[in-house]
Amino acid sequence: MRFLELIARKRDGGRIPDEAWRPMMRAYATGEIPDYQMAAMAMAIVLRGLDPAEIEGLTTAMLESGARFSLGHLPTARVDKHSTGGLGDKVSLILAPLVAACGVAVPMMSGRSLGHTGGTLDKLEAIPGFRTGISIQEAEALLARHHCAMLGQTAEIAPADRKLYALRGATATVESIPLIAASIMSKKLAEDLNGLVLDVKTGAGAFLPAQADALALARTMVDIGERRGCRTVAFLTDMDAPLGEACGNALEVAESVAVLRGGGPAEVREVTLVLATEMLVLGGAAPDRVAARTMATEALDDGRALARFGEIVDAQGGDPRVAEDPWGVMARAPISHAIAAPTAGVVQRVEPRAIGAAIIALGGGRSHTDDVIDPAVGLMVRVRPGQRVGAGDPLLVVHASDDRRLAAALEILHGAVPIGVSAPAPRPLISHRVTAGGVEELPGALSH
Repeated sequence: MRFLELIARKRDGGRIPDEAWRPMMRAYATGEIPDYQMAAMAMAIVLRGLDPAEIEGLTTAMLESGARFSLGHLPTARVDKHSTGGLGDKVSLILAPLVAACGVAVPMMSGRSLGHTGGTLDKLEAIPGFRTGISIQEAEALLARHHCAMLGQTAEIAPADRKLYALRGATATVESIPLIAASIMSKKLAEDLNGLVLDVKTGAGAFLPAQADALALARTMVDIGERRGCRTVAFLTDMDAPLGEACGNALEVAESVAVLRGGGPAEVREVTLVLATEMLVLGGAAPDRVAARTMATEALDDGRALARFGEIVDAQGGDPRVAEDPWGVMARAPISHAIAAPTAGVVQRVEPRAIGAAIIALGGGRSHTDDVIDPAVGLMVRVRPGQRVGAGDPLLVVHASDDRRLAAALEILHGAVPIGVSAPAPRPLISHRVTAGGVEELPGALSH
């Protein structure tokens, strides 16, 4: 069947035959199918959707368009985590060395910031010398030696997805759960995993703010993973406010080190431990979640996770002293400016998208993929929704490189932390756990 006929079939609500996906995505990756035709197909998918078998077919076709890790020789299981992204989400920097220190290999392939969300690669590259652009072969050697490698998507991994991802951004076809799920899972499945834990964000700062959409994405990705033989579990975590206090690359590295040293914000520690617990169960390091939680907590508190973080930084070319003294290694922004509460009252919300836009204005984020990042700039969020403050108490601290960028950020941040009289309803930090068996609503000790 010609590609034009496939476009028409999907446009009219039909399904793409299982055997059509591989030749379609192979032809697109090589340029045989032009962008304008694939844009039409992407829009048809946005409007008409894909059934589970079609989503699996697209995922598999993009996965098989490029190279894959081959990690079956490792003596340990391989488990990774993926987050759909948000403000202050530095969990990967803590989670990867923590799980590795417990004996499970973590091939963590991450992305860069774009728009209001931060990127793990940019955070790691705030550490002087840290190399994220390593090959599959280098990553495999690091996994054998340290049980962990932290890298960006290489050119060989899912090239059809890389092309389609860029096309979707230019053709208003980003907001499609089947396309989002297939894009994420084609890259994750290329890592030759035994298990995968997904952190799907919901709330104002999430890519999919509505909880129903986040749950649909989580279910779809879990289904893809299980269909492909990779045990997959997803959690819905709150991004109605930034996670933790630090927002900005070097600031988030420093906060990650604080958590690895037994301190840091309780909510960052909790999300990390919940995800680590699931990864250790999937990796066979613990028989159940109770034992896995104990194992992860001990590795975080006794210094093993911190030591493994330093080893990984050193192995990937970074300065390992960052694990002991982050600000002795990383650059600080020269200007620090506190935004104070104009009146006494209760914090109503902390607007994550305003904070993300302010970070871009400071030079710490990207509006375009080729923007250069200033790792030193960012914000510290000193309050949480529902917290009572007095007039003059600090709400945010802005770290800027110059007065012009500071002024631009301050204009964006005006009204980002409104103060009211009564406390807003608390939101659970972690609301749902999604498995092949269904959706479990979690009680959640922490609110956000």
